[in-house]
Amino acid sequence: MPTTDVITSADLAELRRSALGTANPLGVAAELAEAVEQGRLADPADAGDALALAAEIAEIRARLDAALRYADRAVAAYPSGDDPRAGIARALRARILFRAGGREDEAMAELTALRPLLTEQPDAPAYVSAALDAGGRTAVAEEWLSAAVDTLLGERATAAEPAASTAAAAEAALEVGPPEAPGVLFFLLQQRHRVRRDLNLPHDRNDDLADRLEARLVRRAQERQAAEPDLLFWPRAEFDRLLAGQAALTEAYGPDWDAHRARLEKDLVRLAGAGRTGLHVLTASVDGLVGYAGRHDGDPADPEVRAGYARELAARPAARIDWPPERNDACWCGSGSKYKKCCLPRSRG
Repeated sequence: MPTTDVITSADLAELRRSALGTANPLGVAAELAEAVEQGRLADPADAGDALALAAEIAEIRARLDAALRYADRAVAAYPSGDDPRAGIARALRARILFRAGGREDEAMAELTALRPLLTEQPDAPAYVSAALDAGGRTAVAEEWLSAAVDTLLGERATAAEPAASTAAAAEAALEVGPPEAPGVLFFLLQQRHRVRRDLNLPHDRNDDLADRLEARLVRRAQERQAAEPDLLFWPRAEFDRLLAGQAALTEAYGPDWDAHRARLEKDLVRLAGAGRTGLHVLTASVDGLVGYAGRHDGDPADPEVRAGYARELAARPAARIDWPPERNDACWCGSGSKYKKCCLPRSRG
């Protein structure tokens, strides 16, 4: 990493994955710190993250003095203590203090100050308990996590049923949240569950609750995936063959080719509006679907079989047709017409 380079957020993400595999990881850490000092970050707000990464590299390489210097600078680089990333840097600093020896009280003071975040930030249970574990205080982590779980469950039970704050009322009031953002209580329960397992503690009611919430989240993710369109695109001749042999798929792909293209266009517009990027359709064939179903002992009409076929096609670059094309470019459906005069208007129909 040349010292004159500007470091982007993407560079930092790549270094987090690869720095320890380089010939000189400590050199990478030093250059990260130097880049912050020289103002060579594309986004100055990344200063804390860059310094925290330098601290992690130095800690792993057992250069604890350097790690602590980087961690101190990382904590100071965040504009506010309320920034979730600042909490991660402070826990990292505490972890290094534990490892350095003789500064355990200072490390515990740092982590005690972070303890309220256990009920506020989804990442806090993991980084606080990891730091305590590094200091040989896994039992303290279990105590803190259990108290935080009790606090949140108590608050939810009271809100749901003020006259009877029971565990049943608390669980009835739980909302896991979407699969991509389950919420603080979910992560708190899961981390507590892991810590108790490491301590060989017996399964208790809240461990059962952690298992049930995880199962609920997995089920919700599966339901969402099943509800997503498979984005299989059947060229005209293949579409006609498909419905001739699988009339039941009219419901999934439309009664005719125009309806099929209109459904795909509307699905793509909806996904783009929801923030999805890198969208494409997958060029399908009847022989391909039937062959996939045969290899997996399935029925081509089964939505799960079709979803699996779509995943198989998604791994083949030649099967993907990027969407959307430019308005004046050829339409993605292969009709030969311009997109603006072919499938683009179908999303408005």
